Amino acid sequence: MPIFVAMKNLIIEQLELTHFKNHRSSHWEFNSKVNIISGNNGNGKTNVLDALHYLSLTKSYLNSLDSQNITHGESMALLKARLNRKGKSHLIDLGLKKGQKKKIRIDGKEIDRLADHVGYLPVVMISPMDRDLILDAAETRRRLIDATISQNNRRYLDALMTYNKALTQRNTTLKYFASNRVFDRDMLSLYDDQLITQAALIYAERNAFVEELTPILQSYYEVLSGGKEQVGITYKTALHEADMRTLLDQKLDRDKLLQYTSSGIHRDDLVFHLGEHPIKRVGSQGQQKSFLIALKLAQFEVGKRHLGMAPILLLDDIFDKLDEGRVANLLTLVNTEDFGQIFITDTHPQRMQILSETLSLQHTTFEILDNGEIQSL
Repeated sequence: MPIFVAMKNLIIEQLELTHFKNHRSSHWEFNSKVNIISGNNGNGKTNVLDALHYLSLTKSYLNSLDSQNITHGESMALLKARLNRKGKSHLIDLGLKKGQKKKIRIDGKEIDRLADHVGYLPVVMISPMDRDLILDAAETRRRLIDATISQNNRRYLDALMTYNKALTQRNTTLKYFASNRVFDRDMLSLYDDQLITQAALIYAERNAFVEELTPILQSYYEVLSGGKEQVGITYKTALHEADMRTLLDQKLDRDKLLQYTSSGIHRDDLVFHLGEHPIKRVGSQGQQKSFLIALKLAQFEVGKRHLGMAPILLLDDIFDKLDEGRVANLLTLVNTEDFGQIFITDTHPQRMQILSETLSLQHTTFEILDNGEIQSL
């Protein structure tokens, strides 16, 4: 098992939601350890976790547009949280307004760049949507690696933003050349130089991240699955074979024909393995679920190592992913000071209540009723 180091934890003490999705007005006083949010499907359990994700990464975990997260018929939404961060109290509020740029403030002071806020309130979310990490295209897995490293490393986030901007400009330029039947190598080189510089840093950080993550993933997988199968991750990138400058030179004729940049770190992928084969092909449903949770717990530990504090752990509908025995194993695993504050959603309050009492969890259970009222059990 991974070895944890005691540190000051991050605790969300209060949350207030106004016109956020189906929460017209809700107020929460949270337990410093385990918070169980129950209720029927459609009552807004996951929306509470998504609000915390918003306050962390300034965007929805569900990848929806900001305007789609404002209560129907309203023009704005407000998310406010009181938190204790490394022993000090802070207030975060994030405002969404149709047709305007979202704004986030800490202790009343507006953050100029949303990117500067990433990593201040780190979270790791485990959701039924995680199955997309195995089944979907490479972009989904790149989002995972980018979101994780970005919360821990500001230089990486800045490099990624600069790379993506230069990539868009290069692709636009290639389309312009094709439509006007012209070509200017010097103009293209302006964007090439930016891609080359940023790709080197991004590649190094992704490589290091995968090397750090893999043994932690294996440890958690063994605990959750009860088995000894070997699992792992392969970082798949053209930069293993050549640097970015060489790739751009080699693919220039192809890029001119396609009118976009066909090689680079924006095409990277992660391959998840069970034994020597991709888990997508050989893993059972249970093995895939255990792998995904182990992956997220490994993501959590890497974040904690680099940030010096435990991220908030968000567990959405975990009984969809695991049977009751494995849920008990998971809760036993995370029920330590090293894991900090945890939020769990479930459709059956009695099931989680009994399990929490059996495992002696320090917890508070909330139930969202069909009329939107919130009860503490």
